Amino acid sequence: MAMYTVYAISSEVRNYIYVGLTSNLEDRLHRHNLGYERTTKPYRPFRLIYKEQFETRLEARNHEKYLKGASGKRFLRENFL
Repeated sequence: MAMYTVYAISSEVRNYIYVGLTSNLEDRLHRHNLGYERTTKPYRPFRLIYKEQFETRLEARNHEKYLKGASGKRFLRENFL
């Protein structure tokens, strides 16, 4: 059974946090840091600051939406930066 991971990465050179969802975290981080993802390419390199696994995609998507909002970003900045 596939697990889904909600993750947050922080740019090492700019004030930027990206939140995403994946079933293969290692590959996804690799793609972000190589510049394959258009939305994050200008902000690389990145470091992983947060990850949490979920059994269903729906649970993961709901948590991802929270982290992308203002209170979620505040939570990440206050606890992981």
